[in-house]
Amino acid sequence: MGGASKAMSNPDTPTKTISDFEAKLDAADKTVAQFDKDDKTAFAKLRGFLRDNPTMIPALVLVVSILAFGIVAPRFLGMGALTTVLQQVTVTGFVALAQTVIILTAGIDLSVGEIVVLSSLIMGNLAVNTGLPAPLAILIGIAVGTVMGIFNGVLVAKMKLPPFIVTLGTLSIFRALKLAYSHSESIRNVDIEEKANLLLFFGDRMKIGSATITFGMIMLVILAFVMWYVLNRTAWGRHVHALGDDPDAAMLSGIAVDKTLISVYGVAGLICGFTAWVAVGRVGTISPIGFETVNLDSITAVVIGGTSLFGGRGSIVGSVLGAIIVGVFVTGLSLAGVDSYWQTFATGCLVIVAVALDQYLRRASK
Repeated sequence: MGGASKAMSNPDTPTKTISDFEAKLDAADKTVAQFDKDDKTAFAKLRGFLRDNPTMIPALVLVVSILAFGIVAPRFLGMGALTTVLQQVTVTGFVALAQTVIILTAGIDLSVGEIVVLSSLIMGNLAVNTGLPAPLAILIGIAVGTVMGIFNGVLVAKMKLPPFIVTLGTLSIFRALKLAYSHSESIRNVDIEEKANLLLFFGDRMKIGSATITFGMIMLVILAFVMWYVLNRTAWGRHVHALGDDPDAAMLSGIAVDKTLISVYGVAGLICGFTAWVAVGRVGTISPIGFETVNLDSITAVVIGGTSLFGGRGSIVGSVLGAIIVGVFVTGLSLAGVDSYWQTFATGCLVIVAVALDQYLRRASK
């Protein structure tokens, strides 16, 4: 106690009173804190708008493309020409829906075209050559497509293999299976009409003025709306987007990553199996070598439609618009008298520009 008293009474010990603090406080700067206003330029606002609304880019590109080709070839603006474009891209549009779901998870499927063709061969062989009722043959074909999609998903999710490598391998597997199953033989239109006319349902047409609408085109719109709703208004859709954004964060938040991933590839296979039915109606025959470019065409449509190859951001509507844009370019350049290799050149340029724009918008979000 004595030591403590001495310390407290030591004249060398600094002491401060309330008045000392008030004196310092009065001398302090009383300016209120201010923050710089975030005045974005018009270009920065446009950049943010396009990042938040990826569908607007393909929509604008489509409108500009139609107007440009309409100037070069005026008959392109007729309803007949435009509906012809829609008929040509129907199958690509369906496969692009399947590809979009996968790319949203930062994956890719190179085997979608082979799933479509093998499923159509199974439908046709069972209904035409085996005599199975067409509805049952169609259901079996769709089920086989779903199983092939699930097979891809299991390899990706459970074996932790890169989607590109997995689907590159199954591309060859499914291709070999379709050739072995069909014996490299096609099923003719006359046989389909005679024994399984239901397979041609989505190729049926109806005229509305100068426009020709097929049931396949109508079904594409319906399926696109369903997929849009599922991806944007359901828990499963939110899980798909979360998985593409950050799979580790998705797992920590309680999402069953493996199950979701397998279901994504299963849904893609289901869509491809259904597309097989649409494809038969579109061309009228079933060939083991048909739709060989639909794998890359679907990826092209998805990328041009604004879906990021890095996952987590994309649009079902944009993918359909992307498929239409490719059709518009090919048809427009053809009507303008441009050679086919320049049409391919233009499509390649579109893909590069779309990917570059995606990278630019992704940097804007950081």
